[in-house]
Amino acid sequence: MKKEFRELLSEKGRKDMPNVLLVSAECAPLSKTGGLADVVGTLPKSLAGLSVDARVITPYHRVIKQKYADKVEHMFHFYVDLGWRHEYAGIEKLELDGVTIYLVDSERYFGDKIYRGGYDELEQYCFFCRAVLDAIPNLGFTPEVLHCNDWHTAMIPMLARTQYHGAMQENLRFLLTIHNIAFQGKCGFDVPGDLLGIHSDYYTSEFMELYGCADFLKAGCVFAHKINTVSPSYAWEIRTPYFSEGLDGILNARAADLSGIINGIDKKVFNPRNDPLLPAKFDRGHLKGKAVCKAKLQSDLGLEVRDDVPLVAMVTRMTEQKGFDLVACCLDELMSHEDMQFVLLGSGDERFENFMRAAEYRYKGRLAAYIGYNEELAHLVYAGSDFFLMPSRFEPCGLSQMIAMRYGSLPIVRETGGLRDTVAPYNKYTGEGNGFSFANYDAWEMRDTVKTALACWRDKEVMRGLINNAMLADFGFELSAQEYAKLYICML
Repeated sequence: MKKEFRELLSEKGRKDMPNVLLVSAECAPLSKTGGLADVVGTLPKSLAGLSVDARVITPYHRVIKQKYADKVEHMFHFYVDLGWRHEYAGIEKLELDGVTIYLVDSERYFGDKIYRGGYDELEQYCFFCRAVLDAIPNLGFTPEVLHCNDWHTAMIPMLARTQYHGAMQENLRFLLTIHNIAFQGKCGFDVPGDLLGIHSDYYTSEFMELYGCADFLKAGCVFAHKINTVSPSYAWEIRTPYFSEGLDGILNARAADLSGIINGIDKKVFNPRNDPLLPAKFDRGHLKGKAVCKAKLQSDLGLEVRDDVPLVAMVTRMTEQKGFDLVACCLDELMSHEDMQFVLLGSGDERFENFMRAAEYRYKGRLAAYIGYNEELAHLVYAGSDFFLMPSRFEPCGLSQMIAMRYGSLPIVRETGGLRDTVAPYNKYTGEGNGFSFANYDAWEMRDTVKTALACWRDKEVMRGLINNAMLADFGFELSAQEYAKLYICML
């Protein structure tokens, strides 16, 4: 155990690291729609190396049953009361990659989509919150910290501290991680009243009311012992009206309990030295394999196979949050005036998808748009591109820029959230930096930054230095795990 942890534990009068139960709507590789699943799936493995027994509890979604049904062990079952509803809840156990995962089984709530949307989704995760709390005493594992994630689990701290008086659940310590504050679980007060029995005394701005609605995420921010988000910059940003989606009041009131811990990536999965999805392997200082990957990417997507042209890429959801309105504004100017290639892998708003299809037609052989998602192609895009564009309006953390740097693709980002915390802009006077960035959410500022990057591409010495810096950067989850372990100890 690290000396730092021993000293922190000693201050708490104990020797052992705390037991932690992570509660999440999704967990990779079992179920995944976004970065939340990657964090919940990777963090326990990294915490194990720090002597933290961290386990996961998540819904037994249909996609998990289809793949892992023969590997789970049934533990017990009980019934959950949601208003007039009396619903079966089974607890299954799965050991995967050294991590113990508890699965909450309910065909009614988890036999279809991970997120059903609207009222159905609210009911799904009210059931999950109640089932988690009622299951904990019988797991054969006693957590000290319950690590909740996003609005789907944010009611757990409130329920435990207002409805479980005298029970062991009331004495747990609660951490709430906000992965994306734009999603809050807003509804009428009849929903938590009916489904969870929340007393009307809590329907005030002091507790869970926001702009006349019940707000699940706000309730979590009020009742969790600590709140964190997925980058230091985002932790600051969400205390401002522009980024907070209305929660700046409670987050400023809880500022002493709010922190940011940057996410990490799985360095075993994303490693150009032994990535099985690449046609050639490479590493820092030995980049011949990267040139092979670039040629393969160009060939597969119908681009001219050239090594004398810079290739800019995006792997993204095509939405305004990801800055795609900036791309649509100035892509034609860049393609018309710069000798460059552009690759897009992603899907999203129909208007942006149609824009990219038309752009591919206009710039045949220089621009390729793959509408959809393909994991093997994504790895090839990271490995075969020279620059990776992420002009996000806001970005709580972002993982793509870290993956891109791991593969020697230099990120071009807007300075927001985790992008600001991970990408150091190139300094032409010192040679420092691992990418390029711009401050304002402005298409022409993005355009000029792309042009600066393209100019640097033609200076091979500058590029070698920047690629070396990018591939040296360590974004492994081990660093994040250390910060979470310290936070858990401080919560005891």
